[in-house]
Amino acid sequence: MKHTLTMRAVVLGAALALGATLVQAKTFKWTSASDIPTWDIHSQNNALANGVHASVYESLVYYNSRTFKAEPLLATGWNQVSPTQLRMTLRTGVRFHDGSPFTADDAVFSLQRAMSKTSNFAVYTQGISRVVKVNDTTIDIFTSGPNPVLINQLTELRMMSKAWAEKNSSVEPKDIKTQDENFAHRNANGTGPFMLKEWQQDQRIVLTRNPNWWGRMEGNVTEIVYTPVRNVATRMAALLSGEVDFVLDPSPQDLPRIRSNNAFKVLDGVENRTIFFGMDQFRDELPGSNIKGKNPLKDVRVRKALYQAIDINAIARVTLRGLGQPTGALVAPQVAGWTEGVHRRLPFDVAAAQKLLADAGYKDGFEVDFACPNNRYINDEAICQAVTAMWARIGVKAKLRTLPLSTYFPMIQRYEASIYMLGWGVPTFDALYSLQSLVRTVGTGGDGNYNVGRYSNPKMDAIIDRAKTETDPFIRPRLLTEALQLQNDDVAHIPLHNQIIPWAMKRNIEVVHRADNRLDWRLIKVN
Repeated sequence: MKHTLTMRAVVLGAALALGATLVQAKTFKWTSASDIPTWDIHSQNNALANGVHASVYESLVYYNSRTFKAEPLLATGWNQVSPTQLRMTLRTGVRFHDGSPFTADDAVFSLQRAMSKTSNFAVYTQGISRVVKVNDTTIDIFTSGPNPVLINQLTELRMMSKAWAEKNSSVEPKDIKTQDENFAHRNANGTGPFMLKEWQQDQRIVLTRNPNWWGRMEGNVTEIVYTPVRNVATRMAALLSGEVDFVLDPSPQDLPRIRSNNAFKVLDGVENRTIFFGMDQFRDELPGSNIKGKNPLKDVRVRKALYQAIDINAIARVTLRGLGQPTGALVAPQVAGWTEGVHRRLPFDVAAAQKLLADAGYKDGFEVDFACPNNRYINDEAICQAVTAMWARIGVKAKLRTLPLSTYFPMIQRYEASIYMLGWGVPTFDALYSLQSLVRTVGTGGDGNYNVGRYSNPKMDAIIDRAKTETDPFIRPRLLTEALQLQNDDVAHIPLHNQIIPWAMKRNIEVVHRADNRLDWRLIKVN
């Protein structure tokens, strides 16, 4: 009899424990316009993907979501041994999702992988010359010169298991310019708080809580389900019907209705992302243009005409409905190097734009290819449609084509667009990140890795190269500002606006808004 009672107590206890687990289980369902392009963490430097990857893979350091100060994650601390040697102590007791321990071998391998030829993350390894294992819990990062933003760069360099990558033929990152795939493209094995359970590309991602995660979970989410939905009306309908809990990129025109509904709430914040147009300044003749034997975009007067033909205030008011701050700078105000001077735009002036075109020899305008994404930035396609009409007023016939994120970015990186839209966030909060990627002559080590218009100016290169190693707190900001002003003078790009990001969600959802427009998976609560 005693044995029977004991067994009943065990069964009852197990049932109660299972019930408690079910009660505590919380699924967070969210959506935005596009899917991530890959699960390979060193393949494509895409902001949405970087944020999603951070749920599964972890970096040595990461920004605190409330203070935006870099703090230890898989590293526990660091010491600047010399101006060109950083020693990092690694966290012990951390395991990858396959159960293998995280060691210095994995850290060295991951940083070297990010530096490889097929990686799109060279801008984050800028200045790193080599990485050396000191012992199982210590590595040394050597740089070619002093690097004042190295810790900030490390926030986006996530750790992969060396043994897992070698076993699964994923030592090299997937090359985004080709259709070739490695195992890491569709599979994941990180150390983070969530594990990849399912990825049906362009349909859904399912993540489950890692029961063996080393860290402390402030939130209560046990499962994350992401559904990319290109159509914004469909995304908003999913929120209103309760199908999803959270929309990363809500429709601007629906925000007043969401704000007035007590079942929902909107969290607003300024993103550190600037939207702009780039232009092919390399080819001698533009493909598909009616101008033969020369490239109109090589003439600064033409680039300035295109700039001054854009009524950015109308776009901000009508197309963006207030979710954009017009700017003349290539970076947002939160970024070191920004000043009111570089922020000042050239005036909207159709007559001046027409005169500039005539002076350049194109009084009748010209035809030009114009490429934009249709599911990456706030109302991106609508902005490009509006600009197409504005350029038509000065005789420029822009042949607009729009593509989804997954095909758009590989296309522009193959230099297949004459004029293109791009948005650039700054994870380091330092203008060097933008300048090196966007206006440095295309080279190695991250130089010009998104300079897909192939702008080149030796003076710009010299300023940027000096800024890479300049640590003086007075000289360095002046260098960054000088380079930003030179980009404006050359009209290397046409700045449009800084995005203002509203997040729409059910009233019972708690999240912390971040300037890099990503969720911190450790902090989400479903009440």
